[in-house]
Amino acid sequence: MSQVTFYLMSEQDDAQASAVERLACTLAAESWGAGHIYLFCDDEAQALRLDELLWQLPPERFVPHQLQGESGMAPVEIGYQPPKRRYARLINLATVTPLFAGHFAQVVDFVPTDETQKQQARERYKHYRQAGHTLEMRDQPVLAAPDPAQP
Repeated sequence: MSQVTFYLMSEQDDAQASAVERLACTLAAESWGAGHIYLFCDDEAQALRLDELLWQLPPERFVPHQLQGESGMAPVEIGYQPPKRRYARLINLATVTPLFAGHFAQVVDFVPTDETQKQQARERYKHYRQAGHTLEMRDQPVLAAPDPAQP
């Protein structure tokens, strides 16, 4: 079974990206060297947003990544369909429970501040628990403020 870690978000969204999306990119930047990561999104628009957010990281935090379907074997893949390869870690940004979560050693999920999204997170938590995964809750780590100089 998978180890599922939920991050309790305290930060609000801003105009450029959600707090969850920013934290997902930070977690990918910090951990991609330890194993391949799949960032699971709700849709193509969110996948493209994450792709852009990863490109906006400073050069010293570069994350080799690709969108699902692109050629190559980058250690971080972003998609909105079930993955076609094996990964060590799933970072779930989708509002639905990924039914393929059990294929990963680690799963990261989020509890946003929005009430509707909180309820969706509760449903995912219940699903993970019923599937027998090990669950853990963590507070959102402090994130650096977005650079207003970035477009």
